[in-house]
Amino acid sequence: MKKLLGFLGFVALVQGVLGLVNEFTDWHAGLVRRIGFLDGYEVYASVALIVLACALFAVAESRKAE
Repeated sequence: MKKLLGFLGFVALVQGVLGLVNEFTDWHAGLVRRIGFLDGYEVYASVALIVLACALFAVAESRKAE
């Protein structure tokens, strides 16, 4: 479970960073820009993904090694 949480945190972190890079540099990468109902809220969604990644990393570290 610890490895799965770490992996999901990594994916959320990468997608959040790519979403911010996409917004500020027009470099077309990441999944946030492809989700239609997030139009206009891409920055907020990207920041939320980064916060989620930090939370997932914290939960993964608090778990016992399996």
